[in-house]
Amino acid sequence: MIETFQNYIAGEWVVGSNITIDENPSDLDSPVGKFGVVDAQRTLDAVGAAQKAQPTWAATTPQRRADVLDAIGSEILARKAELGRLLAMEEGKSLSESIGEAARAGQIFKFFAGEALRIPGEWLASTRPGVGIEITREPVGVVGIIAPWNFPLAIPAWKIAPALAYGNTVVFKPAETVPGCAWALAQIISRAGLPQGAFNLVIGSGRTVGQAILDAPGLDALSFTGSVATGNQLLRSAAQRGLKIQLEMGGKNPLIVLADADLDNAVQCAVNGAYFSTGQRCTASSRLIVESAVHDEFVERLQQKLASLKVGPALAEDTDIGPVASQQQFEQDLAYIQIGKDEGATLLWGGEQLDPGPRGYYLQPALFAAEPGHRIATEEIFGPVACVMPADGYDHALALANDTEFGLCAGICTTSLKHATHFKRHAQVGMAMVNLPTAGVDPHVAFGGRKGSSYGAREQGRYAAEFYTTVKTAYTAA
Repeated sequence: MIETFQNYIAGEWVVGSNITIDENPSDLDSPVGKFGVVDAQRTLDAVGAAQKAQPTWAATTPQRRADVLDAIGSEILARKAELGRLLAMEEGKSLSESIGEAARAGQIFKFFAGEALRIPGEWLASTRPGVGIEITREPVGVVGIIAPWNFPLAIPAWKIAPALAYGNTVVFKPAETVPGCAWALAQIISRAGLPQGAFNLVIGSGRTVGQAILDAPGLDALSFTGSVATGNQLLRSAAQRGLKIQLEMGGKNPLIVLADADLDNAVQCAVNGAYFSTGQRCTASSRLIVESAVHDEFVERLQQKLASLKVGPALAEDTDIGPVASQQQFEQDLAYIQIGKDEGATLLWGGEQLDPGPRGYYLQPALFAAEPGHRIATEEIFGPVACVMPADGYDHALALANDTEFGLCAGICTTSLKHATHFKRHAQVGMAMVNLPTAGVDPHVAFGGRKGSSYGAREQGRYAAEFYTTVKTAYTAA
């Protein structure tokens, strides 16, 4: 019998009104489990439970909150191999990547255990004699968290951990593609000693559960990671009711390769950034902008590297790239590959459906030679599909890199200190990488972008306090 993943509401495990199969993209004949879907009323119950528990949790000492978060982080780290295996089966990442993500989730909880003891404040003298000013941070209240499927442990961790650290309570809706990881994380959190209702897990569609969270009268803030279209809808709804909102929505990230670059490192950066995690990262470097003098050599080396990669089941030890996460995403990837061909882009490598043995969503990494106006060079695909474009020099490359509606991250491969310094200052993004893949960030520093990629306060690190707290200024006369 396979596991049934339940919801967690007001300290109780709830099956839900409907049972749905949790698919294994590596082997469609061996599902991961079943999961229960809740309705709008159950979701409202979860928000109500969070609202009831919030004053109690906010009144706990910083040390108590730190201990709870540290316990969660410790259990995640102790079980990283087990959690990584579940993640690999459910989302399709290679096992090594999945275990690494589980470890990262544990580290995030431990980081915010420390932050719970470092909630900032200030004391200032007033311009008036005999008056003191205290500036403190207080919890926002009840926080709704809507997380995506591509990092089903790490992204929920970097939202849930700061929310709890700063005294908020949580209603967490994972993507329906990855209920098992959400359930496993909720099980760990449920044992950490939180008040009943301080953390709630509700599984279901965005149309039903996500909308119910957004509409709930007791909700104070919403943190969302997902598509641009859904993010913009949430932003409009939040504006109408004055809801505090944080959005991370996507990217079309460039990696510039200059003629003076170490090409072996540049190829490794491109492969890691564009194709690892099956390209299913908002930080993926899907636009490779290469100075003309080394363009052909770079492309040749990149093709050789792609030919050496093994696409296969996520749990196989020799797998470099796992399957696409779902049928919907698989069909979208194939559609964009056809769009690239139809628009006149040249398919240089891959792009074929593969059959490595088990029935699953296997796709050969695709590399196109494209022009800046092609849809595959402007729209986020979210799969193992990248395009390469030549640039006349650094200035031209930077202009191409910035010519996008997104602004999450960008990278450059160069040995020139002059160009690296200029790039860090002038790339129109929230995160800039030099001689590193665009994908890969640390949990103790700010994460987020500009333009169409992000809205609201940054995530992660001490910058998380900007979203999960509200500032109070108090005046006291002597």
